[in-house]
Amino acid sequence: MAGLRERKKARTHAAISDAAIALFLEHGFDQVSVAQVAEAAEVSKRTVFAYFPAKEDLVVHRFADHESEPARVVRSRPPGVRPLAALRDHFLAGLRDRDPVTGLNDLPQILALTRMIMETPALRTRAVTFQDGAEQALAAALHETADVPELTARLAAAHVVRTHWLLAMDNFDALLGGRAAADRHPAAVADAEHAFALLADGLGTYV
Repeated sequence: MAGLRERKKARTHAAISDAAIALFLEHGFDQVSVAQVAEAAEVSKRTVFAYFPAKEDLVVHRFADHESEPARVVRSRPPGVRPLAALRDHFLAGLRDRDPVTGLNDLPQILALTRMIMETPALRTRAVTFQDGAEQALAAALHETADVPELTARLAAAHVVRTHWLLAMDNFDALLGGRAAADRHPAAVADAEHAFALLADGLGTYV
């Protein structure tokens, strides 16, 4: 019975988010009210807020899993693999697989959604908040699994998370400019290799 309830909650969660994003992409985030989202999803406004405490959560929750992703990569790396090498390999794999978090996904809805986040101040602010959370989680993972001193772990995490963001935004900007993901991929890989080489020069002794 509990499993059935959880599946029903998951379906409701997805239905509300899908309805919201469809409305936001059509009319603009600031032009759509939570009441309109509720009507489109055929639920009450109270139900919307039960699943999504803030309007911004209707969009950015889709990126929530990525907040702890760098930390998960570090914690699950194979024995003998340095944290920075694991993070580099993971980012390169994301480019290959067109993971939206790398900025290298040219599906129209992904591009439209990312563009909306970048161009809507409230959503962009929430995206930056995810970066803060990613830094904290990654710093903890480095400190706890790689014996990196706490301050060094925090500094390293800030560099890594900011590098991820910069690389992703460069890729996203290239796609918005009309490049296909497949055409951008070689340059995206070269940029990532260069960026991680610079990180290794500065942080390699520690991570």
